[in-house]
Amino acid sequence: MSNRSNRVLVPEAKEALNKFKMESSREVGVSLNEGYNGDLTSREAGSVGGQMVKKMIESYEKNL
Repeated sequence: MSNRSNRVLVPEAKEALNKFKMESSREVGVSLNEGYNGDLTSREAGSVGGQMVKKMIESYEKNL
């Protein structure tokens, strides 16, 4: 039995999340494709994810 942790819980948010991911990748200089991105290094993928988390924290702090 497989438990996928990357499933979309709110399908309406999928497009916004993809846009957010593409914006974050441009900010850190990583080129992403709309489809398969399995050729990214761990460092590149981590920098995109880290940028996304950083922006989410900044947004949360502004709204406090």
